[in-house]
Amino acid sequence: MIKFYYNLAPNPTKVALCLEEMGLPYEPVPIDTRKGEQHDPAFLAINPNAKLPAIVDGDATVFDSNAILLYLAEKTGQFLPGNTSAERGALLSWMMFVATGIGPYSGQAVHFRNFAPEPKEYAVNRYTFEAQRHWGILEARLGQNRFMLGDTYTIVDMAVWGWSRLVGVVLGPDAVTMFPNVKRHLEEVSARPAAARALALKDKHTFKADMDDAARIAMFPHLAKKVA
Repeated sequence: MIKFYYNLAPNPTKVALCLEEMGLPYEPVPIDTRKGEQHDPAFLAINPNAKLPAIVDGDATVFDSNAILLYLAEKTGQFLPGNTSAERGALLSWMMFVATGIGPYSGQAVHFRNFAPEPKEYAVNRYTFEAQRHWGILEARLGQNRFMLGDTYTIVDMAVWGWSRLVGVVLGPDAVTMFPNVKRHLEEVSARPAAARALALKDKHTFKADMDDAARIAMFPHLAKKVA
């Protein structure tokens, strides 16, 4: 059985959706980053980057959420486009766009707005602008297609859904109205039974909610000197 190391952040949530869509049996293993559990030696042996998610599937260990989606799709043959070079190129391009654009810029926009010490105006403006620009590219893409790769629901849509659920957190509550095609896509994926099962993981474990000094140091070790 697959061991799935997770918390409730966007990247683990999209892997949960993938596992549920594929009907794969898995054991969810919570890792509470606000308690610093990602730095435990046992977890670092699985993911030396100390990030969530990660999976262990027999003798295969995979970390990075998009790598996990690709691994599971290739393992099962599910939720992939056709096997032409054009379709493969689109799959890889949009998967990497989410991995290197949507995720990092959205995450950094939230970080600098909510957690970074002053002065931070430049960083907030920089990452908010880039996050909005990247979401605009997705908006245009979804204005041309029902799903990210056309009419077929794939792992790319799962990758987008992990983050689109929180676009209002990234860019503010008006962001949903700014991106109507993203909103339509979000609602369609969220209506799938597998999405409801993935989100139900929140009821299986109670994660630390307080962002106190210990949590800040666990999640952002570079702030330790500023807190001390």
